[in-house]
Amino acid sequence: MRFLLFAFIVPVLATPSGEAVFRERCAGCHESSNPRIPPRATLQQLSSSQILRALNYGAMITVAYTMSTEEREAVAGFLGKPGAGPAVRPASAYCADRTVRLATKPKAPSDKDQWNGWSPGDANTRFQPAGLSLDQVRRLKLKWSFVFEGDATSFAQPTVLDGNLFTGSAGGTIYALDASTGCIRWTFDQAGPVRSSILAVRSGATASLLFGDQVGWFYSLDAASGKLLWKKRVEEHDAARLTGSPVEYQGTVFVPIASWEENRASDPKYACCTFRGSVAALRVRDGSLVWKSYLVDVPKKNGPGLAPWGPSGVPVWSTPTVDAKRGALYITTGDNYSEPVTNMSDAVVALNLKTGHITWSRQFTQGDLFNGACPAHAENCPGEAGPDYDFGSSAMLIGDLLIAGQKSGKVYALNPDKRGEIVWQTRVGKGSANGGVQWGMASDGQNVYAATSDIERTRRNAKDMADLVTFDLDPNQGGGLTALHVANGAKAWFAAPHACDPPKAGCSPAQPAAVTAMPGAVLSGSVDGHLRAYSSEDGKMLWDVDTAREFTGVNGIKGHGGSIDGAGAVVVNGMVYIQSGYARQGGMPGNMLLAYGPE
Repeated sequence: MRFLLFAFIVPVLATPSGEAVFRERCAGCHESSNPRIPPRATLQQLSSSQILRALNYGAMITVAYTMSTEEREAVAGFLGKPGAGPAVRPASAYCADRTVRLATKPKAPSDKDQWNGWSPGDANTRFQPAGLSLDQVRRLKLKWSFVFEGDATSFAQPTVLDGNLFTGSAGGTIYALDASTGCIRWTFDQAGPVRSSILAVRSGATASLLFGDQVGWFYSLDAASGKLLWKKRVEEHDAARLTGSPVEYQGTVFVPIASWEENRASDPKYACCTFRGSVAALRVRDGSLVWKSYLVDVPKKNGPGLAPWGPSGVPVWSTPTVDAKRGALYITTGDNYSEPVTNMSDAVVALNLKTGHITWSRQFTQGDLFNGACPAHAENCPGEAGPDYDFGSSAMLIGDLLIAGQKSGKVYALNPDKRGEIVWQTRVGKGSANGGVQWGMASDGQNVYAATSDIERTRRNAKDMADLVTFDLDPNQGGGLTALHVANGAKAWFAAPHACDPPKAGCSPAQPAAVTAMPGAVLSGSVDGHLRAYSSEDGKMLWDVDTAREFTGVNGIKGHGGSIDGAGAVVVNGMVYIQSGYARQGGMPGNMLLAYGPE
């Protein structure tokens, strides 16, 4: 009897403990306050099978490659909910007519029935000239909602074209929806997590949909059917991620390439760092490479063992800006991850459209060395850590000015004809690693509209000392929207942020989401879950809706909205579309796509 009992106990003890694996392998990131990493609470809203998929072949594969199958299964079971993952989509979620119809002729960016990619037009001003009247803005009501089933975050800005809405999801599904009702026309389920906006490139009555995922793959789908046309790996580094949306010019698509290697540096066993930020130019027809331009030299090892590598970093987080007049492609860049410092970090850079050759660059924060080890002053942090003042937002081309906003809290106007010479600069926020201008400004040609994050955190007095999450979002600090005159950078008006009322977990008045403008109004989302419309004349609020609540989607599934971050609102044909639930700043998770129209 004792022998039988012993034989039974041995394999139980040999099975890895999911909690132990989490503490050893995962807690350092997912129980930290790093805004780019989903917290444990977000992971616990997923099914164990979803987490296992992420570990085996999803966003976490490069972190989990040293883990055994048993360890992966154990930690997925410890964190996730039981079950197979997303529910089967009911038949009622699909359109009665599932045909995707496209106009036979390409349309101008100003046409009211499209928002293609990150911004209407190549200038990245996020201005919709065929917007809504102020009366319509004041009367906006929810028309439909769509739930990204099984997801715990929503971060992809939709593209709307000829009555069709195309969007990606954190679960890796691409959806073609009816823009007026939200019913499904087709789905594509073979991508990694998709945060970038989808770019539609027309060829007569057909169009291809171009987008990247969070594990470094770039795709082309047939817009009518969702069929895969081609798929390319644009960067071999295992930490590559494609966050910024692509842009196209004369049959070439330009792909910005960023990385999450910065986060991996928090592991003292990781030899930091070897990623090199870049832009790749691909032929739209087949994905073949036209050119690729790296922004740092090949990293070299600076000693034996796990000694650091460098130079590294300079990711490109945002959508490039096309300047056909000057034959230039403008990008904004992030920081260096390891020494030595370079002059391409935290910069606006001009590339030749045809060759990718760097024609000029203008750096705004010198010596900005930063990685995930720095908040804890750990081993991989450089000796002189910088402020982490990445450019996360695109440069806007307004007339003969190139205007860029930085996490430092400053907005700059540059002269592209004088190698980026600074014309004016204005401070709009305090700035910090998670502050200043984060994901995008907007302009109507007269003013620049810059929302600021400036998110703040307060220390938590945790009763459970095993809880490593020691900070909460401050419900009273952060945010604000500033209008600047394009000509000279003078402040036209300032709209104060709104404190969380009542305060609640994950709520902050910070406004890191990209701004959207239309005649007479400006739309800005907040970590508090609100989407607000302001008068472009004086900054007075015209409309306010709280998206951080429960919804029942048109696809027959219950979901919940949360923080609005990253992507901004899309205005098309009298409708406003917004994602709700991006919680990477420590905000409120959610899984909603919401559509508003005048009542």
